Formats: sequence, structure tokens, C-alpha cells
Amino acid sequence: MMKQDLLQDQVAVVTGASSGIGAAIARRMAHAGAAVAVNYSRDVEGAQAVVGAIKKLDGEAIAIQADVSDEAQVKRMFEQSLKAFGTVDILVNNAGIQQDCALVDMTVAQWQRVIDVNLTGQFLCSREAVREFLRQGLRLEVSLAAGKIICISSVHQVIAWAGHVNYTASKGGIDMLMQSMAQELAPKKIRVNSIAPGAIKTHINRAAWQTPEAAARLLKLIPYGRIGVPEDVAKAAVWLACDDSDYITGATLYVDGGMTLYPAFSSGG
Repeated sequence: MMKQDLLQDQVAVVTGASSGIGAAIARRMAHAGAAVAVNYSRDVEGAQAVVGAIKKLDGEAIAIQADVSDEAQVKRMFEQSLKAFGTVDILVNNAGIQQDCALVDMTVAQWQRVIDVNLTGQFLCSREAVREFLRQGLRLEVSLAAGKIICISSVHQVIAWAGHVNYTASKGGIDMLMQSMAQELAPKKIRVNSIAPGAIKTHINRAAWQTPEAAARLLKLIPYGRIGVPEDVAKAAVWLACDDSDYITGATLYVDGGMTLYPAFSSGG
């Protein structure tokens, strides 16, 4: 893979970057020239492995522990990023969890924890990033925008999912959070967009694709005929963070192989 300079001299904070989609985004942004703060909640070994992979290719990266649902920890994460790299140009709100349960059995704790991490976490991180974007102002030598925020959502911001009401509510909330931030911040030259992945091969959803039988069931939902990989999302994230997408804000890019096309209706429903 040829090294790029699309994000040269920029600094990215990627939350939930110790594995899966977040790890792929962190590596890809570093490959594009950005220094990367690799956030993790518990998986310190995973985060250090991502940092090691970036440094092995002569990139810059540090691992920072923080629970994004905790305001004080988010503030410390940005303080550490600024101390290490001087500024922040890009925020990727990727950290997210699932605690699946039937509605009638779901506890308030299960509901609240998913909302706290998936939705409140994106609010807290975005607020801190925007404060830094406004402080530093435009740096036209590195980017046409004063800052870029990418919210990682899900196809389930528009596709209902029984047994996952806390998760889908959080993702629907991310959609409106993103659009409202984009509207508010566009006059300040700050761009905000989302990526909504479909079925992506990560350890979290391994049961959905690991066996041939499971993969065959999943592929019935994907018109394009393959299950996605984290790099599919990572490449889209780099594009949304670079100047090639400078006129795009308030948009959701669905990286889903056509899952949101409702393939069951291809033969008339």
C-alpha cells in the first residue's frame, strides 16, 4: 500500500481504537500522514499493538485510556493529546458498545450504559474537539477546514432491530447529533459527517459471520455479495477527513454493501 499524504501534519483522535473499525481507522489515518491518539477503554494491549504498528511504519501515535462516557476522562484525553501533539484537527467518534436484550427484560442500567457510551460519549468528545478547533482556528497550510468530526454510527440508525432498542436509539440519536452539530458549526469552518457501517467483520459480531452457515444467512441482507471489513470503513474515514471532501458536511456515508436498500424487496417484497 503506497503511503499517502492526505492528512499530512494533522492530528487525529480516534476513540475506541484498540480493535476492529477504530484500529483500522487509526492505522489508515496514520498511513495518510496524521499523528494519532489511539483511545481505548480497557484493552491496553490492543491499543499498544495499534501504536506499535503505526510506529513501525514511521508514523506518530500514542495510546490514551479514557471511558468516553465520563466527562473528566474525556477532558484528560484531550489534554494528553494536546500535550503530545500540540493540537487536534480530526476527531473520529468510534467508541461504542452493545448490551442486547429483549425490551421487556432490559434493565435501566443496560439502557443507560449504551446511551452513555454510544451517544453521550460522542457529545462529550465532540465538545472538547470543537473547543480546540475554535482555539486554533484555520490552518490553511494543513486543511481547508478548521476541524473535522466523523461520527461512526450504524445502518441501524435507520433500520429497526428487535432486541436492540438501546443500541438503535443511540444510533438514531447520533444521526441528529451529527446533523445538528454540522448545521451549527459549518459557519465556523468545522465539518461534521457520519459513517454508517453495515455488516463488518469484527470480533464483536464474530458469531454472525464465522461459520459458512452464518455467513450465508448474513449475505442475504447484503446485495453486493460480501461482508465488509474494517478497512472499508477506514478508507471512507480518511476521505471524509481530507480536503477532497471539503464541501461535504452534515452527511451520512453508508458503508454497507447495499444493506440499507432493503434487499428483501428486490423481488417485490
